[in-house]
Amino acid sequence: MSDRPSDEEPTKVGPAPAPTTGLDPAAAPTPTPTPAPAAKTPPVKEVADAVVGGVKDAGAPLLRFLDVIGAHLIMTARAISWLPRRPFRARNYVEAMEYIGFGSLPIVLLVGLFTGAVLSLQSVFAFRQLGFESFSGAATGKALSLELAPVLTSLMLAGRAGAGIATELGTMRISEQIDALESMAVNPIQYLVLPRLIAAMIVTPILTLLFFVVGMGGAYIVAVIVQGVHDGQWWAKLQDFVYAKDVVQGLIKSVVFGFLVALIGCYQGYNAAGGGRGVGIGTTRAVVIGSVTTLVLDYFLTDILFSIFGTGGQ
Repeated sequence: MSDRPSDEEPTKVGPAPAPTTGLDPAAAPTPTPTPAPAAKTPPVKEVADAVVGGVKDAGAPLLRFLDVIGAHLIMTARAISWLPRRPFRARNYVEAMEYIGFGSLPIVLLVGLFTGAVLSLQSVFAFRQLGFESFSGAATGKALSLELAPVLTSLMLAGRAGAGIATELGTMRISEQIDALESMAVNPIQYLVLPRLIAAMIVTPILTLLFFVVGMGGAYIVAVIVQGVHDGQWWAKLQDFVYAKDVVQGLIKSVVFGFLVALIGCYQGYNAAGGGRGVGIGTTRAVVIGSVTTLVLDYFLTDILFSIFGTGGQ
């Protein structure tokens, strides 16, 4: 027979059979999984946007603070620009001085009397340990003239006059009375704000001086009459250590404090919004901001005035 395939048995062509290895297919090794692609690094623009957003969020309180300061300065400039211009409504100024000055007089005198009394009592007991109780009058006079009289007077005005101004102007704003003034060609800044600013600058030094006088009266009663300090020595030390320029420094401070208290009250009331709740918020802010501004600015004014007037001598 021939090895050549016949026509009846054609050659089959196909894939070669897989070689047998003699192993169980279930025991075949598991293929290694392909590792996941690494996370993409954020683009430079996204990182920059995130940094800018963080800086804005961190600086937002400072920007709001500067915005409020600028708004107060703008209101001040608008009010001062109306000072030399007609009409000059003298009645508005008189009413503002009566409300801020005369209305605040009882509380200022009461606080001044007991401030001088308690300060004198503390000074007498402190100096008596050294045998220098006659210096209590000088210590009380120095403290009242330079610091306590202008600062406490301003705080009393912030709690009474500043709150009252903010409430009055806020009520006028939400009841559209300010809009009615504008519709009648009456400038609200000239009619409402300017008289209160000028009145506060006039009456606050007067109240401060009365605070000082009444405070020293309370100090004299406690030291000389109650505690038995020698009358002549008490007066002599007071005249030796309390100078006229000390009182002048306190009066200069009081002018600035009174202006700021009135300005803050006018700003909060003039820009009130949101009905009665908004008026209440504005009133609270007027008292808090006015008090804090007085205490913060007192340090800087003291430093400036000491560099101008000095701390000793006539």
